Amino acid sequence: MSLQKKLLKSELAAELNSILKYWSERTVDDQNGGFAGQIDFNDQLIAHAEKGSVLNARILWTFSASYKTTKNENHKKLAARAFEFLSAYFYDTQFGGLFWSINEDKTPKDAKNQIYALAFAIYGLSEYYSISKEEKALEIAKNLYLKIQEHSYDPVNKGYLEAFTRDWKPIEDLRLSIKDANEKKTMNTHLHIIEAYANLYKVWKDEKLLAAIIELLETIEKYFINAETGHLHLFFDENWKEKPDVVSYGHDIEAAWLLQQCAEISGNETLIANYKKYALQMADATKKGLDSDGGLWYEYDPEKNHLIREKHWWPQAEALIGFYNAYQLTEKEEYLDIVYKNWKFIKKYIIDQQNGEWFWGVYNDYSVMQKDKAGFWKCPYHNSRACLELINRIED
Repeated sequence: MSLQKKLLKSELAAELNSILKYWSERTVDDQNGGFAGQIDFNDQLIAHAEKGSVLNARILWTFSASYKTTKNENHKKLAARAFEFLSAYFYDTQFGGLFWSINEDKTPKDAKNQIYALAFAIYGLSEYYSISKEEKALEIAKNLYLKIQEHSYDPVNKGYLEAFTRDWKPIEDLRLSIKDANEKKTMNTHLHIIEAYANLYKVWKDEKLLAAIIELLETIEKYFINAETGHLHLFFDENWKEKPDVVSYGHDIEAAWLLQQCAEISGNETLIANYKKYALQMADATKKGLDSDGGLWYEYDPEKNHLIREKHWWPQAEALIGFYNAYQLTEKEEYLDIVYKNWKFIKKYIIDQQNGEWFWGVYNDYSVMQKDKAGFWKCPYHNSRACLELINRIED
């Protein structure tokens, strides 16, 4: 191993410990249970903040996955804490879904079933089961998978619908966030369903689940990957009529490596070969979003020829994995150089070297975006996963 690779691996191991230290020390909620719902830009805890199921599920995944590498018993305990809180207060035992958010007193605040959230719960629960062999975790993961298949799966047109009421009726507002198009099928949700299903299959070798994974990979290949550009289509109606939208560089490079990994878990040789090809095509397409400083821009609107000149934390994390994966597939140094340059950018501008964790991002002039350090969407999943993936990929 080259000295540069050795240094990268060492720095990523140190950064993983720093991220986990922040979430261990700053976010445990001893007063209300579980973890803090929100910490602002100045590292101030926001009192009475609602708690999101996605954040809790991502914390569950992070500490579970990290334990396999760190062997730190405190990380396993924090994973158990996240599991116990999710199973007790987010899991809806009456209707078999997952509350989108809860109040500080643990009562449901928004009880809708957003399939994206169910997927992340499956992702976290299956990871926790892999380190704990806690049967209840696997049982809830299976139940959520069956609910998605029962209510969200479209047997006529394939793919999955976005959201439902608590009792699984149609819902008017399907959006994950206000910036999203209000459409019934989205790339983002499909990406995380396949991620969740593949992770569940690693611990539960169910044939119907495997068939769902293979069909979903075929559906993604058919509708979401633009075979000409290498970018992703983002929004569709239930009949796969596209609503054109922006190019999301972070999702392109995340999908590049993650879909390949899901194909490999499926064991389907045709899909593995196809998704290795897409991994390179999407990585090459993402290059257009790289700035000269090594950072990855957020989004590009082709209709307006407008680049959103922000560099958010999570696309940087996904770029580390996606371009290292491209290097592994090709052994081309150009991809490795992108990784080194991106990591240098992250260290200089994205990591909060004083207080720990990563800033939300920076603007074009490198001023820091004054958004959450922890919250509904700000979590330890992307950055800890980037550290874990590269630590495990860089050969000793």
